Amino acid sequence: MSTHKQIFLCAINNILSGICQEDCKFCTQSVRYHAEIERYNYKKIEQIVKEAKIAKENGALGYCLVTAGKGLDDKKVDFVARAAQAIKKEVEGLNLIACNGTANKEQLTYLKEHGLDSYNHNLETSERYYADICTTHAWSERYETCENVKSVGLALCSGGIFGMGEERKDRDALLDAIASLSPESTPLNFYHPNPALPIKTRNIALDEAVSIIKKARKLLGEDRLLMVAGGRELLFTGKEHLMFEAGANAMVIGNYLTTKGHAPNQDKNMLATLGYEVATNCDTLKY
Repeated sequence: MSTHKQIFLCAINNILSGICQEDCKFCTQSVRYHAEIERYNYKKIEQIVKEAKIAKENGALGYCLVTAGKGLDDKKVDFVARAAQAIKKEVEGLNLIACNGTANKEQLTYLKEHGLDSYNHNLETSERYYADICTTHAWSERYETCENVKSVGLALCSGGIFGMGEERKDRDALLDAIASLSPESTPLNFYHPNPALPIKTRNIALDEAVSIIKKARKLLGEDRLLMVAGGRELLFTGKEHLMFEAGANAMVIGNYLTTKGHAPNQDKNMLATLGYEVATNCDTLKY
């Protein structure tokens, strides 16, 4: 059982939405499934900075710049770097995270030099099951990107999605693979079905989600961020104490990429009611 009394908050900004050519069966941002989401090209940097300020006011310590698509190219690297510099200039105390798909060492080094603190790339599921949910790129590319992140000295944020039809052995294999990378931060997502997507139902219940959090905490150690992210509202609303008691010490506030989250004030009130504080810096972590 975890005794974390401080909860770290993270906010996500979808800065390029819904124009991905890959066929990941869990993702509404793929153009193949025609999900009813907002799709747009590069968001204005002034808007990104404005939203970063709001996230900070809401208590977020982590701020993640997400782009749809398989990975980085020159245009995306430049855009994310410029957005990061603009945020760092105007907003103090945010841990800036980029989530832009597969990336090589050169691209990641450039982002680090322009203000990024961390890079998020999820393994999503086990290597065995991955081919069942995505055929346009290999799981090994995901793992390699995570290794690249570590090698250039960025903090690694890597997790996955549970409840996409995988078996228990896939969940265990995914957690083992994540632990093998020693990420500084691990987001645990629980599948959020959308009528447009090929995976129609979620095969995970509350008790299984709690067990995954416990197992992840044991594997990753006490001094890492373990975040409950997408799908939290579907499984844990009204039972949030269970995820913290199981070992989670971080969560996403506000909206996700294409799904709505709770209002930040609602979440902060929930934390206060449960007796948790909102963390104000990352000094207590090996970050």
